[in-house]
Amino acid sequence: MRIALVHDYLVQNGGAERVLKCLTEIWPEAPVYTILYDNKKCSEFKKRKIKTSFLQKIPLARKYHRFFPFLMMNAIEQFNFDYYDVVFSDSSSFSKNIITSPKTLHICYCHTPMRYAWDDCQNYTKEFGFPNWLKKIVPFLINYVRVWDYCSSNGVDFFISNSKFVRRRVKKYYQRNSLVINPPVQVDKFYLTRENELGNYFLITGRMMKYKKMDLVVRVFNELKIPLKIIGKGVEYKNLKKIAGPNIEFLGRVSEKRLRETYSRTQAFIFPQEEDFGIVAIEALASGRPVIAYKAGDIVEHVQDGRTGIFFKDQTEKSLKKAIKRFKETNFDSSYIRKTALVFSEKRFKAKIKEEVYKKFKKLKK
Repeated sequence: MRIALVHDYLVQNGGAERVLKCLTEIWPEAPVYTILYDNKKCSEFKKRKIKTSFLQKIPLARKYHRFFPFLMMNAIEQFNFDYYDVVFSDSSSFSKNIITSPKTLHICYCHTPMRYAWDDCQNYTKEFGFPNWLKKIVPFLINYVRVWDYCSSNGVDFFISNSKFVRRRVKKYYQRNSLVINPPVQVDKFYLTRENELGNYFLITGRMMKYKKMDLVVRVFNELKIPLKIIGKGVEYKNLKKIAGPNIEFLGRVSEKRLRETYSRTQAFIFPQEEDFGIVAIEALASGRPVIAYKAGDIVEHVQDGRTGIFFKDQTEKSLKKAIKRFKETNFDSSYIRKTALVFSEKRFKAKIKEEVYKKFKKLKK
């Protein structure tokens, strides 16, 4: 079976890149097609055969790729996959929109339907700080992107969604059914800490972006005067730093060792945003720590209210404060919390993906 992998763009390290890493370990000989590749930020793929688009040669494209949606739409269609029996794309935007011949099986692992074309189009220009002239133009162009995305998705033979939440979105926007296989999390690298060795702080981790609502958490902890540690960097860093009180500590990017230690010793992990699949929340659970989470997105599939975490219904200070109060009144079993996270292991993910791909390929050949 000749197989190729397709990824949106390799310009950052996140959850999608962890999925791709597992895919390259299942099929180490498979080339990786991607619109853009930054070998410094994604150095772990340097031993793989990477095939990029014409955008790779455009200055600053890797840094400002979000300014080139129409060029990326064109670029992803230029790859030729006639040689391959199977093409496996993992996509949150463009890679599922490749063009393949009728004899080539295209399976897409969907992280999410293209958010800025569908349910997040109103916030897209705000999130990434586009210049004013571009903000005025984008709304008129998004409809074209939406139509293109829908039509191109018809080229996918089988969809796999990364959560039940995404499966519903795939059905709504593409009118397609999909199988759910949750992404891999390195759960074996996280560990429990004894209750008497826990710290007195709460924790948030992740890229600092507006939709992650870290500012909501900062405001609440300012008022409660409770220690809060924040791991990560991003466009909201300066704003968060500006409003944060002395009880809030910004750790920036930390080593894997310190990350695991900080997870294991926190009182609870705060998860105030809606996500398609919240890997950081699973990492907290794998550390045996309860999650205080906004009740939306995929997290409702993984957290048991009152047993492995506490939900709050609204992204408001009042709702979050109520959840923190309830957390303090609830007893949690760290061993049980960790046990619920072990189903997200890389080994399990690889076995399920491999089984599904070969099953679909054999069925096609009959």
